[in-house]
This record gives sequence, structure tokens and C-alpha cells, in this order.
Amino acid sequence: MNDILYAPWRDEYVTHEKIEGCVFCHIASHAEDDAKLHVLYRDEFCFMVMNKYPYTPGHFMIIPTMHTDKLEELPSDVWLHMSILAQQGVKLLKEGMNATGVNLGMNLGSAAGAGIAEHIHLHLVPRWRGDTNFITSIGHTRVYSTDFEKIYEKIKRLLPEYISVVS
Repeated sequence: MNDILYAPWRDEYVTHEKIEGCVFCHIASHAEDDAKLHVLYRDEFCFMVMNKYPYTPGHFMIIPTMHTDKLEELPSDVWLHMSILAQQGVKLLKEGMNATGVNLGMNLGSAAGAGIAEHIHLHLVPRWRGDTNFITSIGHTRVYSTDFEKIYEKIKRLLPEYISVVS
């Protein structure tokens, strides 16, 4: 084995304590750990959290507090609330992070590619012209061009300017 890619900054993902049960329900019920869990925002209906394994810098998710794996059973007012947050989140990513595009998506069920299939969540993935490359598909490796914590802190600082949901 001659090709070794060292990534010591990922050590915490291997050695970090494991969450039993639904990770999103754990985050929903532990507001006191918001900084540690990289929660950006929370209210009575849902919360926004950085993706622990992001596709691009600034990738975060909007997650309903209600535990469900069925979008069709999510109350309409919660879905509308998530949609408003998504609109505001897209604006934050475009204006505050200078993203030139944003992918929005939900993988409903493991057959659809959901990594955490038991609790629905909406991904917001910022994109920039020229940010695509083949290392992910060929080398099964993601390139993350900046420090995760810096991006979390930047988005957290920008939130009051962009997120203003009225329930």
C-alpha cells in the first residue's frame, strides 16, 4: 500500500462519542450542546445544523423536531416553516457565503440514499462555479477547502441577518 492519505483533523469523527438512537432526536433534545453539535438555529418546529460530513463548505440541514421518516405525514405547517427557513438559508448561502448556486434535497428512505433514514431532513449545499472535481467519484474522497469550525462560526454570525421566521 503506497498511497496513503492522512487526515488527522478527522480523528474526532473516529474517537468522538457515539450517539445512541436517532441522532437528530438527540440534537433536538439537547439544546445545551448546540455549539458542540454545530446547531445553527432552533425553534419550536425545527432546527438547522451543520452537516458533519459536508459535500461543500457551508452544507447544513433543516430538520423537523418531530421524529418521522415520512414527509407525507409531516404537518403542513411544519413543512411550510421548513420551506421558509430554506428560502432564507439559500439567501444566506448566496449573499453571505458568496455561493453561486445551492443544491436543495431530501433523500426519503435508505433506498433513496438517506444516511439517516429514520428522521427526514432537508440539505442545503452551497455551490460555486468550478467546485466540481472527480476525486469524490474516483478516489472516494471529499476535498473540503476550509476549516469546518470557521464556516460554522461564520454562518452562525450571519444568521440574525438572514433568518427571521415568524411563527
